[in-house]
Amino acid sequence: MFEIKNQKGYIISFSAFLILLLGIIIALSMSSLIYNSQRSSSSSIASTQAYYAAEAGTEDALLKLKNTPQGTFPVYNISYNGLTANVNIDPTQIGGTRVIVSKGIKDSSIANRTVRVVYGIDTRNVNFYYGVQVGDGGLIMNHNHGRVMGNVFSGGNISGSGTIDNNVVVSGNGHSISGVSIGGDALSYSCLSGATINGNLTYVTGGTHTCSVGGTTKEQTQEISQQPMPIPQSQIDAWKSDATAGQVITGNVTKSGTSSLGPAKITGNLTVSGTLTITGTVYVQGNITTSNNTTIKLSSLYGSLGGVIISDGIISTGNGNAFSGSGQEGSYLLVISTNTADTAISFGNNTTGGAFYTTQGGLNVPNNVSVLEITGYKLILGKATIQSSAGTVNIYFSNGPGGSWEPMSWQEE
Repeated sequence: MFEIKNQKGYIISFSAFLILLLGIIIALSMSSLIYNSQRSSSSSIASTQAYYAAEAGTEDALLKLKNTPQGTFPVYNISYNGLTANVNIDPTQIGGTRVIVSKGIKDSSIANRTVRVVYGIDTRNVNFYYGVQVGDGGLIMNHNHGRVMGNVFSGGNISGSGTIDNNVVVSGNGHSISGVSIGGDALSYSCLSGATINGNLTYVTGGTHTCSVGGTTKEQTQEISQQPMPIPQSQIDAWKSDATAGQVITGNVTKSGTSSLGPAKITGNLTVSGTLTITGTVYVQGNITTSNNTTIKLSSLYGSLGGVIISDGIISTGNGNAFSGSGQEGSYLLVISTNTADTAISFGNNTTGGAFYTTQGGLNVPNNVSVLEITGYKLILGKATIQSSAGTVNIYFSNGPGGSWEPMSWQEE
């Protein structure tokens, strides 16, 4: 009997031990589960915090680019409450884009996340589509040796005795082509005697088609739509404001030798000789006159971006003038006149480079002009050859409504 009682006691004690051991195992498992869950939660929170730190870095970089679009910046850190954003703004500008890489770090090494963003210049407010584009004033070719090597879009009549190598579009009701020779196709309300179209002609019902056509001739019922000029007044006003925010110079200004200018507003006239480097948008309320063999170029800080000179007066260039960008591909100098005269921009012989634009006046072009773009209300072409280097190229500007920085792509690395 005593032995049976001892066995029962042993069984009860062993069972109690097993229950206790099982409880300990369960408690340890629960503790481990809770610990791992808390650790996972903490890691997730730290990772999220690191991500938002990286995002904050990209926002800070974007602000720097907005304030100094052509600037170069060293790699820098932003730190707050255990979070750090390591920000690298690539100094290289390709086609008006900059790359930002921002690494968010939580407490030195607990967690890190990296964001890579490509920001680019918004060019929706500046759209050049043709090597030569004119408004309602039309294109007047005053000499039979006048030549346009490229396509032409005109909102008014094209007349004279010169040659256009490629295609021509004349918009608007009643407008016509007369006198000139066109190497490609032509689309116009009318095409009058004396004009020669080597390609095909399309005219509008009600129009006249008495010109010589080498290809086919067909009729369309709808009018040829007018095209807006590529730069809205709001953009020009914004560029003027940018210049005024820099330096306001009262009276006339003369720049000679090797000099620089911008951003600046000049209330009088500007006279230039030698080499002038543009370091910011320039707005001249008077006339701009350049001597022979003058060079006007953008600062290297523009990178692949374009720069602007605006005059409310008449712009007269000397012979052998050169207008150039920063030296990096894609950078060009845009020269604008808002004057209403037929000679709002008057070119000297052998002018090269740059894009030229008038809002209401004419461009008077003599001999041997080779530029990126000629666009304006009216174009008067003498014994000159306009060799447009590219009519459809994008020109990226660094300021104004058409020069805002916008995200082009985003990815986490």
